[in-house]
Amino acid sequence: MPFFEKGNTRIHYEDVGSGYPMLIIPGGGLNSKIDFYTLTAPFHASQEFMSEYRCITPDLRNAPEGKSSGPLEVDRPWDSHTDDQLALMDHLGFKQFLVMGFCIGGPFIWNLLKRAPERIVAAVISQPSGVRPEAPRMSYDSNLKGWGPQICAQRPDLNMEMVEKFLRNMYLDKEFVYTVSRDFVRGCQTPVIVMPDDVPAHPYAVAMESARLAPNAEVTLYPWKDSKENIALALRHVRTFLKANRPAA
Repeated sequence: MPFFEKGNTRIHYEDVGSGYPMLIIPGGGLNSKIDFYTLTAPFHASQEFMSEYRCITPDLRNAPEGKSSGPLEVDRPWDSHTDDQLALMDHLGFKQFLVMGFCIGGPFIWNLLKRAPERIVAAVISQPSGVRPEAPRMSYDSNLKGWGPQICAQRPDLNMEMVEKFLRNMYLDKEFVYTVSRDFVRGCQTPVIVMPDDVPAHPYAVAMESARLAPNAEVTLYPWKDSKENIALALRHVRTFLKANRPAA
């Protein structure tokens, strides 16, 4: 698997398949990495779609178990990762592309749609993370306990004070999908399809609210992860959605 370097950032990524380009953002929170699909994902995204699309899947910058690295940009945690995603697609020569994201990929997709709406043709938002009003510190607390000590153990240039500031800016005093407001979603014209989940880090209510607000949104059946048959049915819906919204060859 190749690497892409820009300044002090080095992104490890997988590039498989052929056809219209699709950026795939793995789940796993701040440990988002390529092999998420062989560990805990309900389906292996690149294997599912590589016969129809050119699938680009990066390790997240500073995922402790991944191979990407770069500065910890304390004051712009979401945008620093969005920089990497856009720069990688620039490097590969893709002016426009599809995007599919899992878990933390949901907020990243909304940030991509805010930062570069002209580049995102359509988006698949699967098992999106978001803010639970009854547990607004959940993502902050879990990453401060897990991801923070892990990355500091690997990077002598980092310390827990930096990590705490990074996570505070990323997760605290946020609402909804972390990266954009409800008003932004309400005005977003890009076609999206939402695959809801309902676990602590992936609130069903947030997924469904985003689907109701976005004017060009669709929703797969729910629950869809509970059987191979339902996963196949949901993926059939996603394929139809992608085919309907990708540009003609």
